This record gives sequence, structure tokens and C-alpha cells, in this order.
Amino acid sequence: MVGAAAPGLRYRIAVADLNAHLYEVTLSIDEPAAEQVVSLPVWIPGSYLVREFARNLQGAPRATQGRRAVAVTQLDKASWRIATKAGQALVVRYVVCAFDNSVRTAWLDRTRGFFNGTSLCLRVDGQDGSPCQIEIVPPALPEGEAPWQLATALRPLKTDRRGFGIYQAANYDEVADSPVEMGAFWSAEFDVLGVPHRFVVAGAPPSFDGDKLIADTRAICETQMRFWHGDKAKAGKGPHAPPHDRYVFMLNATDDGYGGLEHRHSTALICTRRDLPRRGAARQPEGYTTLLGLISHEYFHTWNVKRLRPAEFARYDYTRENYTRLLWFFEGFTSYYDDLLLRRAGCIDDATYLKLLNKTINQVQQTPGAAVQSVGDASFDAWIRYYRPDEQTPNTTVSYYTKGALVALCLDLTLRREGQGSLDAVMRELWRTSEGGPIDEAAIAAALAHVGGRAYTNELSRWANGTAELPLRDLLPAHGVAIHDDPAQLAQALGLRVDENGGTVKVKMVLRGGVAEKAGFAAGDEWLAVEAATRSAKAAEGWRIGKLDDIPLYLGAARKCVALLARDRRLMRLPLAWPSGDTRTWRLAGSDAERLKRWLQG
Repeated sequence: MVGAAAPGLRYRIAVADLNAHLYEVTLSIDEPAAEQVVSLPVWIPGSYLVREFARNLQGAPRATQGRRAVAVTQLDKASWRIATKAGQALVVRYVVCAFDNSVRTAWLDRTRGFFNGTSLCLRVDGQDGSPCQIEIVPPALPEGEAPWQLATALRPLKTDRRGFGIYQAANYDEVADSPVEMGAFWSAEFDVLGVPHRFVVAGAPPSFDGDKLIADTRAICETQMRFWHGDKAKAGKGPHAPPHDRYVFMLNATDDGYGGLEHRHSTALICTRRDLPRRGAARQPEGYTTLLGLISHEYFHTWNVKRLRPAEFARYDYTRENYTRLLWFFEGFTSYYDDLLLRRAGCIDDATYLKLLNKTINQVQQTPGAAVQSVGDASFDAWIRYYRPDEQTPNTTVSYYTKGALVALCLDLTLRREGQGSLDAVMRELWRTSEGGPIDEAAIAAALAHVGGRAYTNELSRWANGTAELPLRDLLPAHGVAIHDDPAQLAQALGLRVDENGGTVKVKMVLRGGVAEKAGFAAGDEWLAVEAATRSAKAAEGWRIGKLDDIPLYLGAARKCVALLARDRRLMRLPLAWPSGDTRTWRLAGSDAERLKRWLQG
């Protein structure tokens, strides 16, 4: 025991077998209940899908009181009842396989370890509020390999210079909300307005420019602190103090991957190694801007979802889905501000910002599901739709990230056009009135009314809880943005989403109402060739296609053709009426530098 008072729960996490990807966990419970129940969460906050973490346990947990083994009975997919006597210390041991190289679960191999508490740490029924200690044991590495370090936002109690040892958490929520990164990673520390920050990168190549990453990240963090707390923002207490006194970025650079998951004092991120900034590069890779947007997004969540949060998430229930209709606000508004604050931090210019916004607008406009489901409904259905995409996803739902960002854009530009402040002021008003705590849609409406001087119930009803078209054509030009209509790319004009690899065209999705759907295309078809509708001897053989752009070269000015498809190992011949030239896509450009500056620079 370390410290003046014994905690209620102690976890000891060690490596059982690096090559088998196994962690060994020992849970000690000072004062268990009679017939104590323990369980693993079925989901992790921030990722709205039941992921069944218990499936990674290697056999059932084993339990002892003193020297006596006690019976463990499985109650359901993720919980067990232990035949304990009340008041006598209980020890539970179990092994977990960690082979999911994502931000949501756990990973272990000879180069790196990572875990979230929801994947490794059993909940103790009735003791969610008990203080916890977490001891993390350094692994025994093969001879000659670089020693591992450890990074986490948990508060250290007794640790060595590499970070291994004992940490403390106030309760199980903090255990669940504090991921751990281990390995021979790159690491740097920096200060932002008095708040200590750390950035660790696993898998960084020799060309990695850590100085640039830190400079840009510091600019993002400072911009966001000032966004929420004003120019007087600094660490400490009071209205200008940020809510966190420490922060850790954990980035895993892989060959192929992208994503992030927010936590109160840290974030776990994944990017490709190609996206990292490079030393001496005259121009950084395009993916680096995407990485900075991810960093900005997850850091903004420090305020918007980890403190400000849906009222339904005031207390997490780790045993089942937790529903809310407000992900369009918590994820969508964060998606609006992630790129906008990149611009205000000086990480991108106006043209780059408009390009990123253009992409979001076209994504929503090219999603038929935007006319079918509101972002409020999409938020509620996240558990069965957003995280479980299939061939019908774009036809039946809309992303609460992308359309939610456009709802935020429309509210911001409406407030600015009416001369009644901005969405920035609304976000700060919500922070002030909620004291950085749970909110509901009524609180959002009240903050809009307070800043805007009128009710915004009609806009919220139509834009967030309905499927009305957003007034972007009206609002953007009023703020210095010109909208140009360009011909859509061929796949969009046909109403298809395809995979073009290895000289084949595979249909992934058929969009509702498009010419491909009318012709009878289906997801999973392989598009082999086209024939002209009026068949000459040559055309009757068909033109083999390896990518969609081949087709206009073959058909020329012809408006009809026959598509030859492979489906279920059978040949399909489908008459296809070529799309008319009125299928358009948006292209944004700055038209009034002064008006654009007033919006983009706050």
C-alpha cells in the first residue's frame, strides 16, 4: 500500500505474453459485497457502439479470499457473480488479449502497448465511486531492445523515471477515461498558457519533424483556450481558467489508419506515417492538415462533450447503449470549429479552409439520406447506423458530424448577418450558464436566444430535427464566399460509389434516385464493360473498363449504353441512360476579403 489511506480498489496490470498479446490483470477489492458482481463495460464513451470488450477475456476471471478460491458464475456476456463473504478482501485475476490497433480498445506486441480502462479494468458493482490505484508493471523485453516509456494523464503516485509504477484515480469513470500508451515512443513536453502538455508519437519515422508538430499543436491549444476563456486565459482558478490542469496527446503512426477518441485530460489518435510533418520539407503532405484537424477536433472536445455533455451522459451506464439526440451538437459543432480554429491559429489559410468546408458541403449534398433522416434522429441511431455502415447507409442516414457542422455554420452565419453576435458567443454562454456541465437542447436554444436576441426554435426544428435544406446559398455569399457550380464527378453523376483497384470497378453503394439505381445496379456488382446502345460489330463485343473515366472515352457523345456487370458469377446486361449534364457540385471561393476575414478570424 502507498499513501495515507487505502483505496477501495487496486488494479495491477502486467504483460503476460508480448508475442501472444496478453495482459494479466489483478484486481484487489478491500471491502467487497456479499455475492460481489463485477463486469467489463460493453462500450467506451465517445464511440457509440456496443463493442463487447469481454470477448477478449481468456477464460473466466479467477477469485480468491485469503487463500481460499471462491466460485465465479457468469451472469451474462460481460458480468460475473463471485461467491464472496462481505468485508473480507477479494482478489480477482484474469487475462485479456489485446490485438485491436485502434483508439477504442487495447493493443500489445513487441513494439508497443496501449489500453483503455474499459478494455482491461473490471467494474465493481456498487463501487463506481470508490478511489482506485492502478499499478502498471514494465514488461520484460527481449535483450537489446530499447526500454519502454509510459504516458498517461492519470495522476502518478509512485512512478519511476520512465513512467511505470502506481497511479491514482478518483473513481472508475477516471479509470475508464485515462488511456495508457507504452513503448519506445518519441515524446515532447510544452506549456500552453501555464497548462503542461505532453505529446507522444509511436511509430514515427526518421524524417519526422517533431518541432513543427509541437509548434502547430501549441498554436491550436492556445487558440482554443482563448476561444473559450478570452484573452486573459491562463491556468489556475476563476472564469478565465481552462478546465484541465494537464493534457496528453497520444499519437500512433501506422501504415494505414485514422481516428481519435477524446478524454478529459488526454486524447488517443491514429494517423498514417505519411501524414506526419517532415524535416526540411518545402511543403508538408496534404494529410498533415488532416492530422492537425484531428488534433483540433479532439482538443475542442476537452470542453464540448467531456465537460459540456448531453444531460443523458451526466452518469455513464457502461452496461448498455446510452442514447442522446444531441450528437449533432457535440460532434457536429466540434467538427465545425476544428477547421475554423485551425484557420484562426494560423495553421491554414483562407483558401485551404474554404476547400475543407467545400468538401463537407459536397459530402452532405451527395448523401440522399440527408433528405430521409434528421441529424437529431441520426444522433439517436448512432448505435445501429453510424458505426455500422453498410451499402444502404448513404440512402438512409446522414452523418451528424458533417451535417451537424453545417447546422453550426448556418447558425453562426445567421447570427453574424443579423448583427447579434456569433456562435462563438453562444458556446461561451453555454459554458457560463451550465458551469461546464450537462446540457440539453433547451439550454442550447436558450443560449442562442440570449445571444441572438430572438428565438431560434424554428431553425433548430428545421435544421437539426428536420430534413429541410440548409440556406447555404443565401448565407455564404453574405459573408464573402462565392459559390460556383461545377459538373459532378462521373461516379456522383451516375449515383454510385465504387472501388477502383487492380483494373476493376466494384460497386460499393448505389445512391437513391440515381441513374444507376434506375438501371438496376446493386452493391457488390463488378462493372466489366459497356456497349453502345446501337451495336456495331465492334461495339457488340463491349469495351472493357478498368475505371469509370474510361467510359466517356468509349461512348463519346452517346447518351445511352448497356452496362455489362458480374453479379453472383452471372453476367448482367443493364440498359443505362447516361446522366444529364445538370448534375452539379459546389466549388467555394473567396469573393470579399473583408467580410471573409470578419467571419474566419473571429
